[in-house]
Amino acid sequence: MAVFERNYRPYAGTLTPEKRRFLILPRYAYSDVFKSRLFAIFFALCFGVPVAGLLIIYLHHNLSALKFLGLTAEKLNEILPIDAQLFWRGMSLQSGLCFIITLFVGPALVAPDLRNNGLPLYLARPFSRTEYVLGKLCVLAILMSLVTWVPGLLLWGFQAYLEPNWATANLQIASALFFGSWIWILFLSLFALAISAWVKWKPVARIALFMMFFVGQAFGHAVRGILGLSFGKLFDASGASATVWASLFGVRPPDDHPLTLAWITMIGGCLVFLWLLKTRLRAYEVVR
Repeated sequence: MAVFERNYRPYAGTLTPEKRRFLILPRYAYSDVFKSRLFAIFFALCFGVPVAGLLIIYLHHNLSALKFLGLTAEKLNEILPIDAQLFWRGMSLQSGLCFIITLFVGPALVAPDLRNNGLPLYLARPFSRTEYVLGKLCVLAILMSLVTWVPGLLLWGFQAYLEPNWATANLQIASALFFGSWIWILFLSLFALAISAWVKWKPVARIALFMMFFVGQAFGHAVRGILGLSFGKLFDASGASATVWASLFGVRPPDDHPLTLAWITMIGGCLVFLWLLKTRLRAYEVVR
């Protein structure tokens, strides 16, 4: 419009506080993610394991239900004891679902902004690169939290409410659920963002994410089996996470993955992914 008409009026609505500005990105991202009925159905099915855990805890404290099923409390406790092993197995199952969530959502987070030159529009506003990465990371982190440590701690709290003495003896389970879940969430989220930043096309990014995860695992096993070198385990992210979780829960790990190498894989991987993001995400791009 012409300037002399003086019809322009600045935005007069409420402004988002600076500390919560990064949450704008997940708010709009979820509107696109849940447009897919397939993903909405899958996300609802992700709560199947927590519901099964709820039923197991309920059965342990309901004599009438046990009598109806023809079981005794001692027999059920022998078959399905409520201990660290049960929570660790549930978390292992949920971690696989987290990878599928990452595979579906992750490649579409950064790639469209880079492909359509949208990143300079973000950074031209009072919005830093750190806030951009944090906002995109929250898209995955919130979804994966809802299927890992959030229901896990709710189940732990339900069991603690029904059996207070059990809670005192199993505080380690609660801390393992929280910290173990966040280790996996950060690793997968940063991994997906790095792939999405370097591969601009979503289908190709999904293939790259799938291939790099499982090819790295196969390469690690090959190095370990053929050359007998333990550092091959550095490329096995799933094995590393399982070993870290086992150490946090205080249970026996599923294989002989060295704990030190497992922590190096998880922490080192996050640092590498952050470096890849820092290298790729810029307010402008020099074309040569």
